[in-house]
Amino acid sequence: MNITATLISLAAAASLLIVEAQSPAGTAIPLSLKPNHKRNFRAAIAKLAHRYPQLNLESHHAFLPPGTPINHGARDKGTGSGKVPLVDVSTDSEYYGTVQVGTPGQAIRLDFDTGSSDIWFPTSDCKTKACKAHRQFNAKKSTTYKKDGRHWEIGYGDGSSASGILASDIVNVGGIKVRQTIGLATNESAQFASSPEDGLFGLGFNTIESVKGVKTFLDNAISSKAIAQPLVSVFLPSVRRNGGKGGNYLFGAIDKTRFTGSLKYVPVTRKGYWQIHISNAKYNKKALKQASEGIIDTGTTLIIVGDAAAKAIHKNIKGAVDASNDPNIGGWTVPCSLAKTSKDNVAFTMGGKDFQVPVADLAWSPLDSTGKDCYSGIQGGQDGLWILGDVFIKNNYCVFEQSASPRIGIAPLKY
Repeated sequence: MNITATLISLAAAASLLIVEAQSPAGTAIPLSLKPNHKRNFRAAIAKLAHRYPQLNLESHHAFLPPGTPINHGARDKGTGSGKVPLVDVSTDSEYYGTVQVGTPGQAIRLDFDTGSSDIWFPTSDCKTKACKAHRQFNAKKSTTYKKDGRHWEIGYGDGSSASGILASDIVNVGGIKVRQTIGLATNESAQFASSPEDGLFGLGFNTIESVKGVKTFLDNAISSKAIAQPLVSVFLPSVRRNGGKGGNYLFGAIDKTRFTGSLKYVPVTRKGYWQIHISNAKYNKKALKQASEGIIDTGTTLIIVGDAAAKAIHKNIKGAVDASNDPNIGGWTVPCSLAKTSKDNVAFTMGGKDFQVPVADLAWSPLDSTGKDCYSGIQGGQDGLWILGDVFIKNNYCVFEQSASPRIGIAPLKY
């Protein structure tokens, strides 16, 4: 999950035909909702810090040391596409889907992540507490397992780490079967024990693979013609808007029933993450004169922008407070009542079109049991490379197209 990038050409985009399927092929598994998992703002910032250590977000959002009392109240070829239903965890905090690994398939719950490229999860040889808290892949039970032997390791800014060996096996994603290099963790640090998912399914470009030369699932699915189109479409559900039901990742097809109007394609400016240019931020159509490079990241919960942009946005919200330097809070807060009362919108301009996020979704997580003030779904701390996470994606259908000239198609979600 390290940021690397290379400049790409956009010349071939006009010649590529992408078909939007009214009823895309694929298989679906009934989605379950995890209603009892609690949102945790500090955990969300910590997750960002270990995903992007160079952002130094934890130093920007000042928190007391751990343990300090807090004073704020208590495919086989030919199918063409495959669909993976999602579990919405902790009221839109994160989402995961189940894939089958090996032959016969072993069900592994993975966080599909456009902000990284590795696929990894624990092996049955791992004896740490974190590994035992999750489903572990048993290589001995798979007839298609192949050893690789190369060492694999990932470390994060918060001190957490995972390591093990590389191997390859059949990875089945909604009916699309590809032989894929996978990271099998033989060691995971304690921080991973509380994660609801078993591991990670990276959807970024192969330039940010932890081990040089490893191809991503999308690379292999495209080259083997296992998918009809070189893309993955993302529909993240919203508990506020539809009860958190029906979300999915759709590989190789576009579900036109999930969005309004037509997709606006925005060119990827640098490969690594899915990086694009954000030409402005707006509040109720009023331009705030804020612009930046940014990434659309399914593995990040919140929207993280620069400090000036965060201030310009929250300036329009009555009751918003910048408590980033308060060790009891550590970020922007807004009235929780916005979730039910606000009709306002924040918008981000990409490719000449505005894509909205309801201010109601900025009332993200209550500070305490009073339910008066909430952590905001938009936070500052990142100048130069904004992150449009799930707060943005659950309002906008996103198509990540890995063609010769990569681009992202975006349109307002239809619930």
